[in-house]
Amino acid sequence: MLAVAELVRKARQTLEARFSDVRVEGEVSGCKRSANGHVYFTLKDTEAQLDCVMYSRDASRLKFRLADGQLVRCRGKLTIYEGRGKFQLQVTSIEPAGAGALTLAFEALKAKLLAEGLFDSDRKRPLPFLPRRIGVVTSRQGAVIRDIIRVIHRRFPVPILVAPTPVQGEGAAASIAAALVAVCKAPGVDLIIIARGGGSMEDLWAFSDETLARTIAACPLPTISAVGHETDFTIADFVADVRAPTPSAAAEMAVPVAAELLAEVGVLAGRLGRSFLGEVGARRLALERMTSRLGDPRRLVDDRRQALDELLDRAGRALGAAIVRRRKELQNAEGRILRAHPQRRIGDQRSALHLLERRLGSAGTQLLGHRRRAFDALANKLDALSPLKILERGYSLARGPDGKVLASRKGLSAGDKVTITLRDGDLRTHIEEIIARANRRG
Repeated sequence: MLAVAELVRKARQTLEARFSDVRVEGEVSGCKRSANGHVYFTLKDTEAQLDCVMYSRDASRLKFRLADGQLVRCRGKLTIYEGRGKFQLQVTSIEPAGAGALTLAFEALKAKLLAEGLFDSDRKRPLPFLPRRIGVVTSRQGAVIRDIIRVIHRRFPVPILVAPTPVQGEGAAASIAAALVAVCKAPGVDLIIIARGGGSMEDLWAFSDETLARTIAACPLPTISAVGHETDFTIADFVADVRAPTPSAAAEMAVPVAAELLAEVGVLAGRLGRSFLGEVGARRLALERMTSRLGDPRRLVDDRRQALDELLDRAGRALGAAIVRRRKELQNAEGRILRAHPQRRIGDQRSALHLLERRLGSAGTQLLGHRRRAFDALANKLDALSPLKILERGYSLARGPDGKVLASRKGLSAGDKVTITLRDGDLRTHIEEIIARANRRG
């Protein structure tokens, strides 16, 4: 008796041993890619279908994008996924089937490099007008190299460095890339032509290799791609700085025609000579006009000398007047300085001080007399109002027991002591009786 897992495992081992390397062709259906990069799809024809899985380590090597409806050839081994007991083909490689296989791979690589910007026009470099040395990457045999050399030598002979390389077959793409790198390092080369004759897409397939395309993009020198005929296109044509329809056209793009350059130089020399003569004539005419406008130089010098004499005379008179004016200003300044001399100022201040002293003494005497007369008047008034004067006229002044002057009988009683002040002395007595009397209006 076998367990399910044991039975499935034995079936898987038997299946993998029997079908370890199979190739099968069919149409892709239900294609999907997991987050880990694994690709799952179904391979089917009109009568059956087969589940397939391609793990990320193999899927990363695909040269085209796998999609539903594509007819493909798959290589791998039959196995069983034990977790679900699922019969499937573990695919290791896939290639398009049918006549459009290369076209599909070409379009996939073209779209990939286009998205990376390798075809952008802003990274294309202009070709040098007259290169010092041209490098040619092509086959040593064949009409291509002869046509390029013939056209260049006919138009404008420049040195040519040929880097021979296989241009078709296994390893041709790597050989072309290596030759291109070697030419870039050669001294004096400032333009490279990558060339090959016409052929089918399979014949030209080395020039659609991704590694070669990236080598051309990284080339530090301008490149011309001349692969096949005018209707042939390769990935190298899109990556190179310039695409030529044929190798002969690439040679024509590389160098100008010497005879045409000489003719153009002759035309430019004639234009320069005529322009120079015209410019000299114009300058001579302008000089003559300026000469006629200036007149005789000797007369001009005499006029300037006379004007200079007049200016000197005017300057002498102006200088004399200025000296007189400055002398008067100096005298006035000396007078002001003398008047402002410290000794003179001290004498003037001393005189002013004496004058102020006399005026102060006179004013003090006047003020003192005025104040004395006012004091005498006030003294007389005070003397007239003094109680002593009243006593002189026979009146007396009574004070109560507390020493205050008595002006009323209020607060007094019989027996209280009273002091009476007379003109020549005081009397001390007692009140025997208080007699009231009515008020009288005076």
